[in-house]
Amino acid sequence: MKDVQHYMADVGKRACVSARHMARAETGLKNDALNAIAAAIENSAAMLIEHNARDLEAGRQRGLDAALLDRLALDESRIAGMADGLRQVAQLSDPIGEIDQLAYRPSGIQVGRMRVPLGVIGIIYESRPNVTADAAGLCLKSGNAAILRGGSEALHSNQAIARCIRQGLESAGLNADAVQVIETTDRAAVGELLRMKEHVDVIVPRGGKGLIERVMSESLVPVIKHLHGVCHVYIDDKADVAKAVKVAFNAKTQRYGTCNTMETLLVAQAIAAQVLPELVEKYRDEEVELRGCAQTRDIIAGLSAATDADWDEEYLAPVLSIKVVADLDEAMEHIHRYGSDHTEAIVTEDFHRAQRFLREVDSSSVMVNASTRFADGFEYGLGAEIGISTDKLHARGPVGLEGLTSQKYIVIGDGHIRE
Repeated sequence: MKDVQHYMADVGKRACVSARHMARAETGLKNDALNAIAAAIENSAAMLIEHNARDLEAGRQRGLDAALLDRLALDESRIAGMADGLRQVAQLSDPIGEIDQLAYRPSGIQVGRMRVPLGVIGIIYESRPNVTADAAGLCLKSGNAAILRGGSEALHSNQAIARCIRQGLESAGLNADAVQVIETTDRAAVGELLRMKEHVDVIVPRGGKGLIERVMSESLVPVIKHLHGVCHVYIDDKADVAKAVKVAFNAKTQRYGTCNTMETLLVAQAIAAQVLPELVEKYRDEEVELRGCAQTRDIIAGLSAATDADWDEEYLAPVLSIKVVADLDEAMEHIHRYGSDHTEAIVTEDFHRAQRFLREVDSSSVMVNASTRFADGFEYGLGAEIGISTDKLHARGPVGLEGLTSQKYIVIGDGHIRE
């Protein structure tokens, strides 16, 4: 335990030093580092796949389910996606140093706000090794230092990516400690990170409900987080059926193990008999387990009954609950009661109902005629995301560059004194 404490204290101290260097790093240097990391990742694709294979085999030996193994896996496409994400971040405008609302006051001074880094960001995540590259890129571009603690199941993959990051930082002449990937799998390291308020400015957890709950209960450092993703698609009785089928099918089946995957489908009673048979056939072709309310089972024979617990469930698996509702109001009431404030979508051709849904559904992302799977930093043009926030303070929704910065007031005078 003392060894872990000493190790984490050393990581924290080095992160603080590198944070000061990153805060003053010029945009060109940060972009050079991002592009160099991207190139190193591409050039190391074979090595990354080899190390990832060791993690996958260990995961199979431990009995990880298919959804977790999918989140853990790296292939050439996902490696290329990591590199593309870093290059996209490099192309984004650098927010650091931006001054807005600069205006003269009656006293003659100018008052404005300057965007600045948060400092040291601790990121705790599970399974997905691509988070290592995404988080590093966003923290670097926003002038922060990062301490990354991935899950033990991705240890070899994360350490391999860490070598690419260090190589890119050093080639650009930046402090190599600007991104540190924790090397120990000891769970005590997480506890130390959560208590390092003298070294860490914010914690971002990415993972399952158990991880988020632990971070929320133990952290002495401010947290940007979402607890879980119980996402809904509501098919309105004014929906275009072809659009509805396309959106609802994609929202569930495009990828199962993500927080923006639809977990509950809500269908207006007046259109349910028209849209559900086609949708159910497509879901069954994909071997999605369906659980329905009584009205759903009246329309579609052979479905399992959905229980009250199903409406609260984030399956992260090929399982879907379906509920027939009377109208838009009942759909929104269901979302209010069971949703997790993550992402909700309506499929409708009625402009006023779409506007009501956008205004009245209080989630971090609300969509009209689009799959919930778009709730993602890359798709939103953020380059990548460090996580999704369902909080209402500081950052909400996919957290990109701006979410990793703060603002401070600046005052410009010319010998002014207060009378």
